[in-house]
Amino acid sequence: METTPNGHSSWSTDSPPDNCTICLDTIRDMKTLKCGHYYCAECIDSVFKYKPACPVCNTFYGIYHGTQPQGTMTVLRSWQCLPGFDNRGSITISYRFPEGIQGPEHPNPGARYGSTSRTAFLPACEEGQKVLRLLQVAFDRRLIFTIGQSATTGLNNVITWNDIHHKTSMTGGSQQFGYPDPEYLSRVQKELRLKGVTEDDLDPTFQTAPENSIP
Repeated sequence: METTPNGHSSWSTDSPPDNCTICLDTIRDMKTLKCGHYYCAECIDSVFKYKPACPVCNTFYGIYHGTQPQGTMTVLRSWQCLPGFDNRGSITISYRFPEGIQGPEHPNPGARYGSTSRTAFLPACEEGQKVLRLLQVAFDRRLIFTIGQSATTGLNNVITWNDIHHKTSMTGGSQQFGYPDPEYLSRVQKELRLKGVTEDDLDPTFQTAPENSIP
């Protein structure tokens, strides 16, 4: 067994493992991924129907689309600064979702879910603007929200965050989902990578607004 640079185990093609790490049984009709991991063909094909990524190292094979319901994402820019990002201005993201009926990709097809809205904040520095572009890609791929059980209220059949954390307050620090939080921008980019959203998805010709020219 070898170890890849990201710390996950890999195997040489000369000595593949005896068992599939999905079904934990002897590998049948072996399929080898480009990342060097082996699975039963039926097992990995079943996983790829839901998320086209290696279960061991999270290498993506194609674009991952989620189950976020229909909604809108709007962006406003302001001179108001966030704690820890003085003189940078800020970005306000507004997500809005009307009520609707769950589709076949949701936990309870045919059941209703209510409307909701969320507001989040980013610093308007260069890295904050990059995170904004990544979030826009994630939103278009229906990855930021899902329908399920609320971790706050315990209610089912509601629109919830989908493991891409946002700052929903401008202040209060990490304990209040706000700023300052110097590690947030790097942390949310890691969460986006786990959903298959990376800098490779960004238009290289896109020019961000200078930090001191926020509309």
